[in-house]
Amino acid sequence: VQLQASGGGLVQAGGSLRLSCAASGLTFSIAVMGWFRQAPGKEREFVAAISRYGSTYYADSVNGRFTLSRDNVKKTVYLQMNRLKPEDTAVYYCAADLGVEKLRAGTGRYWGQGTQVTVSS
Repeated sequence: VQLQASGGGLVQAGGSLRLSCAASGLTFSIAVMGWFRQAPGKEREFVAAISRYGSTYYADSVNGRFTLSRDNVKKTVYLQMNRLKPEDTAVYYCAADLGVEKLRAGTGRYWGQGTQVTVSS
């Protein structure tokens, strides 16, 4: 299984970025997909998840600003991040599992490499 994350970069506060995570080697249509992030000196934290049925879950800190979606044909999930804040600066990781709660708990079976998001003030 491979999860290829992309789309990170440097953006000013208030700006937007869209992260992508392309999956291969798993039955994407039944997978729960999600994003986590880790800022320097902090623990990894849950950001968002989407179930096989399209139900979405967000951390309180990003709810209303971030939108997670999935394209089962392209086997890709997209994290649209709007109204970015300096505190959103982190390495963002894509994850996959079959269970929503397991993924949200940070114990998902599959992880991709990180993509850096930097928000300047």
